[in-house]
Amino acid sequence: MPARRRTGADPKARWEAAARAQIGAKVEGGAIPLLVGPPDDPDAVAVDHLGFPGVPPYTRGVQPTMYRGRLWTLRQYSGFGSARETNQRFRFLLERGQTGLSTAFDLPTQIGYDSDHEKAKGEVGRVGVAITSLGDMRRMFDGIPLDRATVSMTINATAPILLALLVAVGEEAEVPRAKLGGTVQNDILKEYIARGTYIYPPEPSIRLTTDVIEFATREMPQWNYISVSGYHMREAGSTAAQEVAFTLANAIAYVRAAVARGLDRDEFLPRLSFFFSSDRNFLEEIAKFRAARRLWASVAQETLGARNPRSWAMRFHTQTAGSSLTAQQPELNVVRTTLEALAAVLGGTQSLHTNALDEARGLPTEASARLALRTQQILAEESGVPSTIDPLGGAYEIEYLTDRIEAEARAYLDRVEAMGGALVAVEKGFFQAEIAREAYRIARAREAKEELVVGVNAFAEGNDGFSLFPDESGAGQKRGLTISPELERGQRRDLERWRRERDAAKSRTALETLGRETEAGHNVMPPLLAAVRAGATLGEVAELWRGLFGEYRPPRTF
Repeated sequence: MPARRRTGADPKARWEAAARAQIGAKVEGGAIPLLVGPPDDPDAVAVDHLGFPGVPPYTRGVQPTMYRGRLWTLRQYSGFGSARETNQRFRFLLERGQTGLSTAFDLPTQIGYDSDHEKAKGEVGRVGVAITSLGDMRRMFDGIPLDRATVSMTINATAPILLALLVAVGEEAEVPRAKLGGTVQNDILKEYIARGTYIYPPEPSIRLTTDVIEFATREMPQWNYISVSGYHMREAGSTAAQEVAFTLANAIAYVRAAVARGLDRDEFLPRLSFFFSSDRNFLEEIAKFRAARRLWASVAQETLGARNPRSWAMRFHTQTAGSSLTAQQPELNVVRTTLEALAAVLGGTQSLHTNALDEARGLPTEASARLALRTQQILAEESGVPSTIDPLGGAYEIEYLTDRIEAEARAYLDRVEAMGGALVAVEKGFFQAEIAREAYRIARAREAKEELVVGVNAFAEGNDGFSLFPDESGAGQKRGLTISPELERGQRRDLERWRRERDAAKSRTALETLGRETEAGHNVMPPLLAAVRAGATLGEVAELWRGLFGEYRPPRTF
């Protein structure tokens, strides 16, 4: 082999000189370097810092074979209108290859009002399914194989009530609670930070969250009792590093509350799960997932004192970014969602939901929901990406971004710990202020066209309402799925019939028992199960707790 010809300057210096000649000062500075080179000791980094899949610190994935051994769970976030309509959508998706059911609930259900409450007017079934009673839950899961299909429920303030209803329906179908598989979100802290569907003040809300954790740990070994959610904070405007840090800070608060209840860390931590967004910055999102896994492995071991390596492994669900969807040129959302889904897969998610192209306009139609599911199936079956574990691991840019996000998130965690933990940070408005500042920066950048959104502030020609799914007349469909006002009237009639036909005295007695057990500080789940079986409605339980806990009123400023 001929000797390599030496030149007068080192290769990096020659490249930098050429780059400066072309773009000047942009060679340096900014969020991402123009070029990232190898680390000083690449072998040491690969072994000590990255490790191997299925081995701490889990940078490269939580399973030794990742998707070669088991594909991620294909989910579609469903739930609209009545329980009957949602049941039909569930069946439609299961028949077309979906492997997990994700349930969205309407706003009254989320904040503890029955469908006939004055504050529920105009909102019944609009952004999710209306569930007020055991009868509604029966209809929603009629004919659904709860012993085979996993169920995810996006519910927080009323999470104990919805979980009790599901357990009751499962047991009626001869599926014992120990065999129910799925997840309840049950992450109340992020509601105060970013989403807003809280009911009670933070302390009693965390008590209810912990009751669910304790009950599921003891009684539901296949159930994920919480999904600590960064998604909503990212949707509100947080950076990737803030999403990771604030999610982990909330997780630390829940773990400490469970430990204070008397649970052993290594008994319940293996069932703790997370939920992240996958946004548009493709490489950064891949790195974010890797950084989150590595940081959680460190936190679970060093901060929380878990001893079992299974307790250090971060399992998470991912949803493509709803905030990235545009009402203008909605067909472009297919491209955005595909890139975001691919980033989640390359980042090693265990479960994935892909948004439908028309969700910026309303609830997804069957056609758009099917296309979103098919997007995942193409990634799974045609892309070849699942064949290799962490295929971008070792890429200089990916490792640089992973290190950077981990370092920035760790710095935030240190700040939160110094002020007393996530609950104190929420009450002080720290998380809210940090996210609001970043959201304002993004808005200003888009106004100034420093950050471009195709079809919105750039390349806007074609914003004429074109749709991939024409209606029967052949014209472009300009609206997504709509909810008829008759649905609300029907839901009210069903609820009136439910109250009329139940044993009112038995229901009232069960609610009184639930109140006494709640005041005594006992776990609410056993008496709550008895109450919903006796016919108590979601609104009646939530109103009972309003009387005991009060309602949260956010500060005017933070």
